[in-house]
Amino acid sequence: MTVLIILVLAALTALMIRIVKSRKTTAIKLLLSALCIILMLLCAVLLYFSVYYRAGESARAALPEAPVKLGNVNAWFFDGPGEDTALIFYPGAKVEAAAYAPLMQKLSETWLDCFLVEMPLRFAFFGMNAADRITAAYDYQNWIMAGHSLGGVAASVYTAKHPDSVAGLVLLASYPTQKLEKLPYLSICGENDKVLDRESYEKSRALWPDGARELQIPGGNHADFADYGPQRGDGEAGITPAEQQTRTAEAISDWINTLFRPTPPAARAV
Repeated sequence: MTVLIILVLAALTALMIRIVKSRKTTAIKLLLSALCIILMLLCAVLLYFSVYYRAGESARAALPEAPVKLGNVNAWFFDGPGEDTALIFYPGAKVEAAAYAPLMQKLSETWLDCFLVEMPLRFAFFGMNAADRITAAYDYQNWIMAGHSLGGVAASVYTAKHPDSVAGLVLLASYPTQKLEKLPYLSICGENDKVLDRESYEKSRALWPDGARELQIPGGNHADFADYGPQRGDGEAGITPAEQQTRTAEAISDWINTLFRPTPPAARAV
């Protein structure tokens, strides 16, 4: 796909040069040149979105058999033993959603049901309201929004616009861009994260709700919340991806447990 787009761009560039050098009238030259420029811009956009971080083999192995399809939204459902609370997760920009399967699997092994959303062009802002489809199709008492990096920003925007339906927000290597009022909020970052904009992160504290919780994972970095390999510009991790994901899952589960204190499945069955 990427090679094809590059070849098309090269062909359009050559065509535009021929148009400029041709003896056609100025009006026709302008029209043809404008069409070439539009097509070149379209190809450039497609090229940008065709290059992304792909999920590793261990992540693919952690996926359920097939995603659930809810209209125009696809999401991987990780069914934990709980029944009252579910988490909706928005992936980072230009990262294959499947890369977050190990983290979702670890969360579901505690007690939490999880929905890992596949975003259009792997960009959460193009599917910011995907959570609407999920909350309409499933009946949970508590909905938690979560996301990584730019996906976390999108999740925070959705949360700010739906204060009555979202019971809590979890952001990984991310920060809110809108004021969060009276909402349980957990922020988790890696100690060695070099991708996160620390200045914007610090400024975002003014938007955090009272009682917000913050956790920094020693030795953690930006990419290892998922399984998609090293990310450009990131710091070197001092722990394994599996360790970072386990600590993250435990922190999220413990935090949500303090909020809702769900009745253990075994106790409910008696």
